[in-house]
Amino acid sequence: MSSTRFFLLRRPIVLLGVLLVLARAEAAPASNPPAGNPFERSATPRPRGRIDEAVFARLQQLGIEPAHVCSDAVFVHRVFLDAIGTMPTAAEARQFLQDKAPDKRAALIDRLLARDEFADYWAMKWSDLLRVKAEFPVNLWPNAAQAYHHWIHTAVRDNLPYDQFARTLLTANGSNFRVGPVNFYRAVQNKEPTTIARMVALTFMGERAEKWPAEQLAGLGAFFSQLSFKATGEWKEEIVFFDPNKALTARSPAAVFPDGRPAKLTPERDPREVFADWLVDPKNAGFARAMTNRVWSWLLGRGIIHEPDDIRPDNPPANPELLAILSEDFVAARFDVKQLMREILNSTTYQLSSLARSDRPEAEANFAFYAPRRLDAEVLIDALNEITGTTEKYSSAIPEPFTFVPDDQHATALPDGSITSAFLETFGRPSRDTGLEGERNNRITATQRLTLLNSTQIQRKLEQGPKLQALLRAPRTAPGEIVDSLYFTILSRPPTSEERSTVAAYVQKAGQDRRAAAIDLAWALINSAEFLYRH
Repeated sequence: MSSTRFFLLRRPIVLLGVLLVLARAEAAPASNPPAGNPFERSATPRPRGRIDEAVFARLQQLGIEPAHVCSDAVFVHRVFLDAIGTMPTAAEARQFLQDKAPDKRAALIDRLLARDEFADYWAMKWSDLLRVKAEFPVNLWPNAAQAYHHWIHTAVRDNLPYDQFARTLLTANGSNFRVGPVNFYRAVQNKEPTTIARMVALTFMGERAEKWPAEQLAGLGAFFSQLSFKATGEWKEEIVFFDPNKALTARSPAAVFPDGRPAKLTPERDPREVFADWLVDPKNAGFARAMTNRVWSWLLGRGIIHEPDDIRPDNPPANPELLAILSEDFVAARFDVKQLMREILNSTTYQLSSLARSDRPEAEANFAFYAPRRLDAEVLIDALNEITGTTEKYSSAIPEPFTFVPDDQHATALPDGSITSAFLETFGRPSRDTGLEGERNNRITATQRLTLLNSTQIQRKLEQGPKLQALLRAPRTAPGEIVDSLYFTILSRPPTSEERSTVAAYVQKAGQDRRAAAIDLAWALINSAEFLYRH
């Protein structure tokens, strides 16, 4: 079937999708949510701790009203995506909405932080920043990429304190095939000390050291000037190690900490250890600040300092008190990343609706509402596969060992940035070449819209996916129950009365059988902003 003919046949889907999106947009409140609004509660939001007190005080100072608190249906959908990178199943969404416990949101957060998918998702996020990629231009090679990802995944799973996480990466020695963290020093395009220094500053300080004065960059690079790399008899294996015999001349730059203090080095001690001591010291506020700002950005959509990897004196935080509170709590919790996430996820600020009550540009920068953002490419394809019961084919350009990918592999658990698919490339998966947050592109494009609306790949998933087909063929299921099941499966909530009427009118007008109409509805829902965006 030609793509043109297919598009013409599927035009009713587009029209239905537009109707559903418009119906939801019209439900957006100016002040108080109208009856039947599925997105937020009508109660005035109240601060629940120091995070909210800092955010609400700043909003009051600016004269900006915060959004209402999101509904339970929005919360369960949002927190699953933000905490573990997956959507709740229909059963999980129903169970949460039926739960009457007053602390059910906090209980759900605790359960999500303990799930296996947590490690998969956050290892993926760290692998973006740490450039876990076998092929050009990083060229870790598959064995090393696997070892690196395995170490990251284990560290995230075990909630390795962040100071130990950073120290291990900075001071590791050994084989790139057997000691995963030494690949931190190999995932760069050259091994010059100043190149490594730029990577260290970006990863752990959130600073772009290429903008520093040359002498400051050279001072940081000196800590890595005695790092050596040695090949072995095994193809592509390399030993990374501190070499005390590596010649340092009188013209070699002196090691200077980024705060301007000269370092006291001794011949027998690895300078990387000296730098790590300075970096992770609880008195070094910049270390905790960079990480808390990054985690806040991951969960809220933008940093308190924005962008989270562009920290500099002339890019101040939107709310200095908020950043200070988060950093102090992070240090007090001994750099417990899960505890930091738990604190943010339980805040009223995180749980605000995405429907802003102010159109002032300062509202988003000061977290007056939850900022909608498109799902990550990996999260999106995993969600489509989960909804339909289908799989995705992934491949690597490198014909070497460890590139076989099982059929049921989740995209969020892919261990190597070189293993990819056409879908991931289309939807902005980062290339992992730079370690910059901005390398991931989550802006919706015309190509992405056409893929979701008009591709045979999506058509096959909807029309042949065993999980979706089982739902549609369930015996003695009333049409209304199928509609409810589709809404819970795709949007984690029941349809509103207005949406039920829209669907019923479409089915009656189209004159289609139940299965065809249900597939059209599923197609419309996965093309809705409510599905495609965290909200």
